[in-house]
Amino acid sequence: MDGLTTVQEDASSPSGDEPASQKFAPPRGRGGGVSRRRLIERARSSQARLVSLAAPAGYGKSTLLREWAELDDRVLVWVSLDRFDNDPAVLIDVLAGAFARAVPGDGRLAAVAARPMTGPAVLGRAAPMLAAAIDLVEFPFVLVLDDLHEAETPACQDALEVALGRIPTGSQVVMASRRVPEFLSRLRLGGEVVEIGADQLRLDVDDARRVFDTLDAAADDGELARLVEHTEGWPTGIALAALAARDGGHPVDIGGDDRFVADYLYRACYRALDADDQSFLRRTALLEHLSAGCCDAVLARDDSRARLGELERRGLFLVPIDRRRGEYRYHQLFREFLLAEFDRVEPGEGPELHRRAAAWCERHGEVALAIEHLLAAGERRRSVRLVAERALGAYQAGELAAVARWMHELGPEAIAEYPPLVVLAGLRAILDGHAAEADGWARLFDRIEYDGPAEFGLPSYDSARAMVRAIMWRGGLAAATADAAFGLESESPSSLWHDQALHLVGWTRLLAGDTEAAIEAFERSSGQAELFGNADSIVLSEAELAIITLDRGEVAAAGGHVDRGLAAIAEHGMDGYATTTLVLAVGARVAIRRKDGPAAKRLLARGMRDRGLCTHVMPVLAVKVRLELARAFVALGKGSTAAHLLQEIDELLRVRPDLGTLVGDVAELRSSMEQSREVLGASPLTPAELRLLPYLQTHLTIGEIGDRLFVSRNTVSSQLGSVYRKLQVTTRGAAVERAEELRLLG
Repeated sequence: MDGLTTVQEDASSPSGDEPASQKFAPPRGRGGGVSRRRLIERARSSQARLVSLAAPAGYGKSTLLREWAELDDRVLVWVSLDRFDNDPAVLIDVLAGAFARAVPGDGRLAAVAARPMTGPAVLGRAAPMLAAAIDLVEFPFVLVLDDLHEAETPACQDALEVALGRIPTGSQVVMASRRVPEFLSRLRLGGEVVEIGADQLRLDVDDARRVFDTLDAAADDGELARLVEHTEGWPTGIALAALAARDGGHPVDIGGDDRFVADYLYRACYRALDADDQSFLRRTALLEHLSAGCCDAVLARDDSRARLGELERRGLFLVPIDRRRGEYRYHQLFREFLLAEFDRVEPGEGPELHRRAAAWCERHGEVALAIEHLLAAGERRRSVRLVAERALGAYQAGELAAVARWMHELGPEAIAEYPPLVVLAGLRAILDGHAAEADGWARLFDRIEYDGPAEFGLPSYDSARAMVRAIMWRGGLAAATADAAFGLESESPSSLWHDQALHLVGWTRLLAGDTEAAIEAFERSSGQAELFGNADSIVLSEAELAIITLDRGEVAAAGGHVDRGLAAIAEHGMDGYATTTLVLAVGARVAIRRKDGPAAKRLLARGMRDRGLCTHVMPVLAVKVRLELARAFVALGKGSTAAHLLQEIDELLRVRPDLGTLVGDVAELRSSMEQSREVLGASPLTPAELRLLPYLQTHLTIGEIGDRLFVSRNTVSSQLGSVYRKLQVTTRGAAVERAEELRLLG
């Protein structure tokens, strides 16, 4: 039944672990069948930047895209999206990677692809950077996005709108999805979009004749007319009818609903198979991505490679996803049928198969799939342990969004069942800037006692809890000092968490006035972190060492520490992380001392943009970041900006007053500013206004922006007015342009 590729359904893309060439190249398909050239030429000649191809499953969207790619002589940039791309950070990274592959040697595109970002930096920085790079591509191209419905979260749609907002004249973006993407709906009125929907993709009698001829099926004109009427021109339904006719059935024996399709699949494809083949198909349908090894593990057999090849040759809706035909996926409708059949024939057998699949995925490094199989099996304990074990590595690799996604899939109840993960959930919320969530997790782990053994790669529960308490500083200097010391004592030098404990000890020593002991702790922390690849500790410790040496007048030494911190950020893709802001701030001070104005402005813009991630739940970092930024602005003669930052510090100190020597450092800066009486420049944007700023690039209404930010429409209006006033503009477009000039965006 490989003939279905003639009118191919746009089933979900293969797993995110498929070879990159498959993700960035048109899928292979059989030639012949119904041509969509007329639709393609109409869209191409429209000169519209954006083409929307939206219809339900089975309307031949992927086939049309493949034909477009064959007809178009422009440079092809192809991306097949899947559910693993349903995250704005991943989505922008995938788009940048596709362009970097299609346009080799373009430094701007390569730079975006090489610097993955997360959190607010995606919409505020990565998306506009990609848009600017795309705008400068020197030759016409066509960007094809297949299965765009896989990236349908509001955050993904916002990022796409910005990233695709500057397509140059002569180039086009063609998007296939099961529904019109949200951001395109906002652009319809501007006439920027050509839309092709189900009505244009339905087949008529002549089209049905071509399908039947291609599949060597017989039907007269009257039968084809009735078939088209019964199926309402649904391409896959017509193809299924042709297959039925070829196998001796009647061409009109096809309905227009999924249940009838399932009945046909059972009669024509499934019922005639022997019991072993049926079992193989039913059970492997639990897997989204079929490899011989995983199928062998799930089914406890050793012949899956041969069996998959044979089933493909027999036309049983297997789609190869590698050139060696060792890995497959099921046609989506066929997989849905098989899953329903599995539930009917083998109720209750799913959990054990999911457990086997999870074990295989875990052994082969497919963490996300392993977690999903464990959750499907009801294995919450193993799920939370796996997430806990992988969280630090994913975070250090610049995958904070992945950690957040895993924890969201688990849910708070499952996390609460495993105390070590409760602590890590609190740490993630701290680093994400979600203060209320972090406080909630802290209240929970304060109440929980746990004496279970530490898992591989994790600190002991008591040690992890102590270190997170030290970060949050809720009990003041004395409590933080005791917690940091306990963490250091508990973690051996071989522990992945030892460098973080050293950094926390450095904080407490520094804020207690013992600078030399702090220097020793920071140096040891950075050195050990480099061995283990723990970028956070490198960046934070090098920033502290830079501040100390700069305050002593050792500008060259301070610059070396800043350079090491910035290199770690770039290497690990940590742009937009809360923990990077301190090295940006002190780096600006160093640049000012070196009389490097452009570098100082770039670093200040990044630090000011990301400071909102540093909240009262990590008060030492939050105050230090704002203090260093204020010192830099004072050095530039912008006292009003520094004064605004001091106001933010005052708010933090009201919540966390016992910050040791930091309180005196703040008072010293305030005193020097009062003596100089500088009141220059406009007030900077507040953290809330900075969160709003990236959304001004979109076509979202004020109310819709409020929904994104979980604030009222009136709040957005008030913040918007303040942004306009501070940037000295009167429109959203002008605000975006001014923000780009100030490097608050892009």
